[in-house]
Amino acid sequence: MTTLKSKLQDDLTAAIRGRDELRSSTLRLTLTAITKEEVSGKTARELSDDEVQKVISREAKKRREAAEAFAQGGRAEQAEKEKAEGEILAEYLPKQLSDDELRAIVAQAVEEARAAGAEGPRAMGQVMKIVNPKVAGLAEGGRVAAVVKQLLAG
Repeated sequence: MTTLKSKLQDDLTAAIRGRDELRSSTLRLTLTAITKEEVSGKTARELSDDEVQKVISREAKKRREAAEAFAQGGRAEQAEKEKAEGEILAEYLPKQLSDDELRAIVAQAVEEARAAGAEGPRAMGQVMKIVNPKVAGLAEGGRVAAVVKQLLAG
């Protein structure tokens, strides 16, 4: 078993023993998503830590989007619950890049793309190809794309 998955299971056991309803339900849902991912496809397999991290990040993104939707729908209590679940999941993810760090990485990629002859908005694909491997798991795709568009336009 991967170390991240076993950490999730250990934390789930501790949450159940400590009667922490929110934490235990959040970890249960996440472990279920991991198991579902493991058995999808033709053969069952065990996910690597990186793959487990991707599942956790996908679950955290679902929580953020749900929190926004509930907040817009005037259901503040449900939005807070979703936000709290997202914060629990964030503990298992690597620290996200700050805006300044992200901007520096993207600026460097824009320079590389311009050196290769890419200019203007059409260069977005080339810049994203350079940036994505560097920021995988450290910044959300939408944030990265927004910074790339901003720097290419400017």
